[in-house]
Amino acid sequence: MLDTAPVDVLRARAQAWIADDPDPATRDELSRLLDALPQSAAELADRFAGPLHFGTAGLRGVIRAGPNGMNLAVVTAAAAGLVRWLAARGATGPLVIGYDARHGSADFAAQTARVATGAGRPALLLPRPLPTPVLAHAVRALDAAAGVMVTASHNPPTDNGYKVYLGAGLVGPASSGCSGSSAGPASSGCSGSSAGSGLSACAGAQLGAPADAEIEAAIRAVGPLSTVRLGPPGSVLGEEVVASYLDGAVAVVARTGSARGVPDRARGCVQPGRPAQLLLAYTPLHGVGAEVFTAAVQASGFGVPLVVAEQAVPDPDFPTIAFPNPEEPGAMDRVVALAAASGADLALANDPDADRCAVAIPVPSRGGRADPADPAGWRILRGDEVGVLLADHLIRRGTPGRYATTIVSSAMLAALCAARGAPYSETLTGFKWIVRAGADLVYGYEEALGYCVAPQHVRDKDGITAALLLCELAAGLKAQCGTLADRLDELAAEFGVYATDQLSVRVERPAEIAGMMRTLRRRPPASLLDEPLTRIEDRLPEADVLILRAESARVVVRPSGTEPKLKAYLEVIEPVADGDVPAARERAAAALAALRTETATALGF
Repeated sequence: MLDTAPVDVLRARAQAWIADDPDPATRDELSRLLDALPQSAAELADRFAGPLHFGTAGLRGVIRAGPNGMNLAVVTAAAAGLVRWLAARGATGPLVIGYDARHGSADFAAQTARVATGAGRPALLLPRPLPTPVLAHAVRALDAAAGVMVTASHNPPTDNGYKVYLGAGLVGPASSGCSGSSAGPASSGCSGSSAGSGLSACAGAQLGAPADAEIEAAIRAVGPLSTVRLGPPGSVLGEEVVASYLDGAVAVVARTGSARGVPDRARGCVQPGRPAQLLLAYTPLHGVGAEVFTAAVQASGFGVPLVVAEQAVPDPDFPTIAFPNPEEPGAMDRVVALAAASGADLALANDPDADRCAVAIPVPSRGGRADPADPAGWRILRGDEVGVLLADHLIRRGTPGRYATTIVSSAMLAALCAARGAPYSETLTGFKWIVRAGADLVYGYEEALGYCVAPQHVRDKDGITAALLLCELAAGLKAQCGTLADRLDELAAEFGVYATDQLSVRVERPAEIAGMMRTLRRRPPASLLDEPLTRIEDRLPEADVLILRAESARVVVRPSGTEPKLKAYLEVIEPVADGDVPAARERAAAALAALRTETATALGF
């Protein structure tokens, strides 16, 4: 029989929450759960297990009533804590607020604006649901104190989130750790300014430590929501903010003139003096990227993309996909089918808030070229492959500055930068670290499909500008009778095949992850792929990360920062013998499969 004391405690907590909740819908939701006690005790216990943690990605959770969910009460407290922290730091300028098309996003954005104006700070809302990169750009363009983006990115439809970006006055070393890189040279950091902008280089960057902990403390100190003053609804920005984003996005391509490649007249690939044209297939995965992506592609001279019709309009329920993340199996099936049926050059996808970009290409098969009209002849590129392609393209274009990636991404970028003489930094996982790699940063990427190709425009990952740069590269290669697959083979022939994969295990209790990490630290394997370990790197206390290295293999193990998972990032390096890249890829695939088995055994699952 259920003990009555916990039920009484839950009842009291729920009643107190209801009394302070500004939203009648969530008050009714909790009231129904109270009426269902004791049968609803487990559900109530979960909702009151603790508040959502305000970390370096802000808030993210299931849309539901109670402190352990995303709702108007939680958002009110978060906004109040944020604006009070901004005031305490002496930050000047408006709060810029963006939102996507998820359930509750518009309401959460509107409430944030009213909290800001109630505290005496101007609030500027983006004109409609728009991609996260537009908000990140707006923080820089409008010299805002900070920005809030209401989005859960590629999370399930049940979720929403609250992401914070800091303005120029808050990115110094005292407020955000922007004076240095986690793993790069001591001279790197964000104490400089962007060329010609007068802004701190890190203006518009994601929230970083220790600001995240300070804001969380301010949120906890808010007290009853009835004491939070709500002001007028703020000002809705006009289309000029979108136009400003598009101008900068198009400049990623246009600033080098006709950077799409030189026609190969002897091979007759294109007419002399004219860039190769691309046919693009695209999906926003029911998110908010389609309108801005299409405008950017057209303005960059790449024509009108074909868009997956049933995924073109924002829909918070994401009805055609099991999970709105282009990394997930099946998420890109429709856009690949469209690309194959139409003879497209590329299949592109943004995640729902368009800060990530995925690409699929027709690829040659062993012994011949696959039929590009058959979806089976297409391959979705891994984030590491796209990351190195874009870096190589920028270096070949003569873009000077620092190139950065994370400890869980491929080591190939380090090899590429060393060979090309480009400054390189390796950071902890996440764009909050990548964009702080240095004031001279010109490019950064992470393996999870995130690319920052124009940090002076958007100091964060941006799936739209990354797509434009991919189009520029693909068009240039097409003008020379080449493809992205060919360029990947050229890089493999030069540096070897760097094959990557990921292994993860979901757990019920976070303590299980800590136990697995302790076991691995106490008893690491002696070898990887029959090669003795050359180095073990334990990043504690800076980060809960363990890196195992052998001559031709690497395993990076860490807990997920957003899910109850333990993740292992795998990489093998396979030399190319006699120019036979396909054979090297086959050997690398076999070695990666073996490394996956070894790692699973070492982790005990």
